[in-house]
Amino acid sequence: MGQITDVPGIRIGHTQKNDGGWLSGVTVVLPPPGTVGSVDVRGGGPGTHETDALDPTTLVSTVDAVVLTGGSAFGLVSAHGAQQWCEEQGRGFAVPGTVVPIVPAAAIFDLGRGGDVHARPDTGMGYQAAAAAFASGDHAAVVRGNVGAGTGAVIARGQYKGGVGTSSIELEGGVIVGAIAVVNALGSPVFPAGPQPRGEAPGAEPQGLNTTLVVIATNAVLDVAECKRTASSGHAGLARALDPSHTLADGDTVFALATGAVGLDRSTDQARQVSLMTLQSAAAEAVRLAILDGVSAAESITTAAGSFPAYLASGG
Repeated sequence: MGQITDVPGIRIGHTQKNDGGWLSGVTVVLPPPGTVGSVDVRGGGPGTHETDALDPTTLVSTVDAVVLTGGSAFGLVSAHGAQQWCEEQGRGFAVPGTVVPIVPAAAIFDLGRGGDVHARPDTGMGYQAAAAAFASGDHAAVVRGNVGAGTGAVIARGQYKGGVGTSSIELEGGVIVGAIAVVNALGSPVFPAGPQPRGEAPGAEPQGLNTTLVVIATNAVLDVAECKRTASSGHAGLARALDPSHTLADGDTVFALATGAVGLDRSTDQARQVSLMTLQSAAAEAVRLAILDGVSAAESITTAAGSFPAYLASGG
């Protein structure tokens, strides 16, 4: 099925804590310098940082890192740590004397799932995840399941464990489209015939605060508006994988990154349209696969707040 790091230059770093009242973490997507990006936020309860900077009408078109974090709105401070790491590396928009890294972020709600409602990601965890992403190297295997921002993720109204999943799809001409998802949904996953859920989870209290976060990456050349449309297409995959999706209690957010290594066919208007529609259809499918992978990779866990079993009877 592939993984987002099949896109050359895309690196993933996780940091997490799962003891002492903790069940939360941070995931950083670190693209190569010069990567163009945008975002589409459709959930009714988003927690985001710097997403306005990714609008096609704004000054800066590039993205230096994307932070996915637990801790609800409190966890967004982890973006400052990733930003600090990027500044130290000289990654960012050049200004006199330094650079200003463009580091958008989005958070899931996982407060108290380890037992301590005050145990949530901080600046240091954002810095560590960014450094881990860089240290991982190109084409590194993505750690999935109960890691990073997926550490405290749950699904199906809080009954089952969610987590981090990934996928990639290769198209003609060397274009690769990958995705990474943090699955923390009010809804339940929609699997094709095959793996079956465990059934009703014992003792889990229904929760109504959720969010699924996704980053799509491609090696294609896209401008900011095309990245925005690609992020929008990703929401179709989210809706196919989760039922319901985009509810008032979900903060569903999809980022799209384009490293610009492979040109699309733009020889005619029709060729441009076909190439973009093909890429964006692949983006939707990559998101669907990444979400289902995150559910499949999630492992059962018991904390002071309760038990969250794996969704699949096989435990993934």
